[in-house]
Amino acid sequence: MSMESVAWDVMYKSMHTPDAQARADRRETLRRIGDFARPHRRRILIFLALSVLTAVLTVITPLLAGRVVNLISAADPGAGRAIVGLALLIALIAVAEAATSVGTRWLSANIGEGLILDLRRAVFDHVQRMPVAFFTRTRTGALVSRLNNDVIGAQRAFSDTLSGVVSNVVTLVLTVGVMVAISWQITLLALVLLPVFVVPARRIGRRMAGLAREGAEYDARMSTQMTERFSAPGATLVKLFGRPDHESAEFARRADAVRDIGIRQAMLQTYFYSALMLVSALALALVYGLGGALAVAGQLSAGAVVSLALLLTRMYAPLTALANARVEIMSALVSFERVFEVLDLEPLIADRPGATAVPGADRGVAVRFDDVSFAYPAADKVSLASLEEVAQLDSRGGAEVLHRVDLDVPAGSMVALVGSSGAGKSTIAALATRLYDVDSGAVTLNGADVRDLTAASVHATVGLVTQDGHLFHDTVRANLALARPGASDDELWSALERARLEQLVRALPNGLDTVVGERGYRLSGGERQRLTIARLLLARPAVVILDEATAHLDSTSEAAVAEALAEALVGRTSLVIAHRLSTIRAADQIVVLEDGRVAERGDHHSLLERGGRYAELYRTQFAPA
Repeated sequence: MSMESVAWDVMYKSMHTPDAQARADRRETLRRIGDFARPHRRRILIFLALSVLTAVLTVITPLLAGRVVNLISAADPGAGRAIVGLALLIALIAVAEAATSVGTRWLSANIGEGLILDLRRAVFDHVQRMPVAFFTRTRTGALVSRLNNDVIGAQRAFSDTLSGVVSNVVTLVLTVGVMVAISWQITLLALVLLPVFVVPARRIGRRMAGLAREGAEYDARMSTQMTERFSAPGATLVKLFGRPDHESAEFARRADAVRDIGIRQAMLQTYFYSALMLVSALALALVYGLGGALAVAGQLSAGAVVSLALLLTRMYAPLTALANARVEIMSALVSFERVFEVLDLEPLIADRPGATAVPGADRGVAVRFDDVSFAYPAADKVSLASLEEVAQLDSRGGAEVLHRVDLDVPAGSMVALVGSSGAGKSTIAALATRLYDVDSGAVTLNGADVRDLTAASVHATVGLVTQDGHLFHDTVRANLALARPGASDDELWSALERARLEQLVRALPNGLDTVVGERGYRLSGGERQRLTIARLLLARPAVVILDEATAHLDSTSEAAVAEALAEALVGRTSLVIAHRLSTIRAADQIVVLEDGRVAERGDHHSLLERGGRYAELYRTQFAPA
């Protein structure tokens, strides 16, 4: 068996529990930890070898000290040279111990930080593949806590605990062996107190694991509150409703809970450690008392007594560390389990084997909804209870929001979607961009089912502008470059010009390198929307979907955005969702949605003449005051 396997076996056995399911779960967790550790196995093996060497050096020193005492006791005039030699050897061993300690610390830091990197990348990449429904349900702070607090907690198992487990086990075995060789009677009496270490470790380990999980939950709740309240919209909402005192009290309540758990953890560890130190001191007194009596009786040398005393400290120190290691490992396992909990949540949208690119995307793209029905997924399919701060997720499926919808958007045409709020218009936009998959029927691009196409090609082909175009807290350049990372400055300025935003950006303090603020709040609503349109122009998708792109703008901003949108739609297939019917009169076809079904379709004039739902909406908007 390799040293790496021995280490994992020791760690597993140290956490033995009578509960069969818990043992199976922990065995599976350790297996998955091993998968993450495998890329670092060479360093881990060197790390473990140095830990074993450190343990061997630790046991040698007490034996040499005992020989020195015996030479002194012998009062041999020629022993001085031997004593000096032994002292130099002890000094060399001390230097070697220091060197190996530095080496093991360097390796543990590299292994631990490497594991943090691997875990964070795995969680980050996995979360990015999750459907939009995951983000609409999840507390952002709780998710960030998994990437920070829990990953670091898991890392401690490698950077701190692993070396301690291996070196302490080796130290313990060697120490007991040498002590038995010196005096099995004293060793046996010293080991009588061993159960005092084992029983509390098992019980306290479980309590510490429970506290670690509870503390992680409260940390996540604090992070969520800070993430939401420290954003520009959140801070504005709190100020507008005059609730800073309430928010402060709520934050204090959660922070108090974290503090109380931290105190309980610290005191549990302190009580445990103090009790173990007391037992160690009692055992040392036993060695001095019994060993001294045997030495006076001539049954044991003085050097042997000193060696036994020093070895005893070497024995109980590893026992204490191993007992504490169980507590630390239990806490680390909680962190690993919380990280794996996120990684085990399967993304609903994934490329099928053999998925292809959108066919004929360079010659125009037709969009078709063929007998499409859809219901938003149940909570237990897209989220975790711990990320939503609920006891249990709702497993019931959502109500169907689209019912057997047929919709054709020929290549190069403009089709408008209108209807009451909640009719399913934005859902159609989400399905066309494959943010969700249909429950029945199919969404096709040039006749190819989007589920048979690569997600990258679908998103490169279909561009979406929403009513609240999102911008990152970054520069104008970086926000535009999301659409095309390799775009030149000339291309960026060209997109800004066509979006009617060039003059504004040139007037900014740092031009393209001006930071727009969180969600673009340093810009006006119309400016933010035009910047998202510039980003769309830079991406050059074959299909453009506008989801209420001018819904919340004033007349001046709407006019500027409308000009930019006209530029964005030239030569492209477009699906326009609008409440303001004045913006879609020129559409090739207008489709009226009601309760998730197509109620009417036709052009502006034919729908007015029909006198149906469209005509009713039109009269409502344009009725004289």
